[in-house]
Amino acid sequence: MFPFDNSYASLPDRFFASVYPEAVSGPVLIAFNGALAKKLRLDLDETDAGRLAAIFSGNVLPPGAQPLAMAYAGHQFGNFVPQLGDGRAILLGEVVDADGVRRDIQLKGAGPTPFSRRGDGRAALGPVLREYVVSEAFAALGIPATRALAAVLTGDPVYRETVLPGAVFTRVAASHVRVGTFQYFAARGDHEAVQQLVDYVIARHYPDLEGAEKPALALLQRVAARQAELIARWMGVGFIHGVMNTDNMTISGETIDFGPCAFLDEYDHMKVFSSIDQQGRYAYRNQPGIGQWNMARLAECLLPLLDADEERAVEAANAVLKAFGEQFQAAWIAVFRQKLGLFTEEPGDGELAQTLLAAMQEGRADFTLTFRRLAKLAEAEAAGGETRLAAEASFVEGFAPWQKAEAWLPLWRERLGRQPAGEGAASPAALMRAANPALIPRNHRIEEAIVAATEGDLAPFQRLLEAVSDPCNDRPEFADYTQAPRDEERVLRTFCGT
Repeated sequence: MFPFDNSYASLPDRFFASVYPEAVSGPVLIAFNGALAKKLRLDLDETDAGRLAAIFSGNVLPPGAQPLAMAYAGHQFGNFVPQLGDGRAILLGEVVDADGVRRDIQLKGAGPTPFSRRGDGRAALGPVLREYVVSEAFAALGIPATRALAAVLTGDPVYRETVLPGAVFTRVAASHVRVGTFQYFAARGDHEAVQQLVDYVIARHYPDLEGAEKPALALLQRVAARQAELIARWMGVGFIHGVMNTDNMTISGETIDFGPCAFLDEYDHMKVFSSIDQQGRYAYRNQPGIGQWNMARLAECLLPLLDADEERAVEAANAVLKAFGEQFQAAWIAVFRQKLGLFTEEPGDGELAQTLLAAMQEGRADFTLTFRRLAKLAEAEAAGGETRLAAEASFVEGFAPWQKAEAWLPLWRERLGRQPAGEGAASPAALMRAANPALIPRNHRIEEAIVAATEGDLAPFQRLLEAVSDPCNDRPEFADYTQAPRDEERVLRTFCGT
């Protein structure tokens, strides 16, 4: 049924706690990702909803599962907590997918673990649906992230500020090893475990580094580069993670834990949605700096392995952190070149993008709509006449005031004009269409789906999930999802749901 090939369970006992899911009273399957299941080589009957609900609620363990809760620590909003761990997540085991990639299959909300810290280990329906939708939206956008395999109603209530329906989410990841996993052992002075973790991560995620002269340094360099690229991709779709604690940063370079995450509507570089981010630590603009800060915490864990000489080890770590900033800038400019239709490189491209963003900030322009309308303007450029004028008006009218947007367009057109044209040349319009989605899972649409589902109506969730599965094509049947929220629809705060 599940071709389990478990490796993390073979690590020493101090890396995890063996724990079984707690049974629920009335599991009902509400979502199942059949395409992903096939890729994972899971032998499941998609028509047997009852059997699927039993498995993905944790009531029935597939043969070969070795359920466990992983140990880790973490800096939460800058404050170090030496023991966190999987408090409501249970790793069933690992499979090797059709592409030969090892994947974790994990239940979230399957009951308490030794790391629950007086929590109930359960999840409410709302956060489960949010993670399901955003995970699959990221997959469609091509941004590395954990995936959604299934969601199940448990039939049991969970108690938060109010009584809510309980649910279990099945998450798939390249692994769940985090910066905080390294911190857990480093904080205990367990250098043997840190070395074992380095060896494990290299073998699992970066096997080409096994022959490196200094494997721990090579690993730090690779993880930092992956994170710089990932955060640049976030910035390109206006994504705000909301809780970039070190226990929420994976070593594999995947986006993980979508609790209070949100997407920009109107552009504001200091935008914060998370209700627990009172100081704006994880605001949109701050994400690359926090990524670098988290990499510094990983470097601290690895210092004894970077070099026998402490001074040289610190120097090597600082070089990686300096490179992180450079790598992020290069990745960010590459992302925004695509969004502007630039397939050649010039030194002023970053300034061109920043000038547009400044105009968007002043004009309170919608992030997604602005870039999509610019892509449509690129398509209309060749047509000229009324078509071009209408597309330009649509773009400019998204700014209030609009003068800076109008003044920016000649700069953009001039830059496009310096690119090669003709047969064999890349198309700016095609590049922009792929880089600027028509729709993203907007906050008010997610909230709309959660409210309806909590009241027993799953249709809005299912429709939203279908919409985000193909974000870059114009589909008239989902035109309402491309629109910015009305004032009364705006979501100002998001919540982690723990």
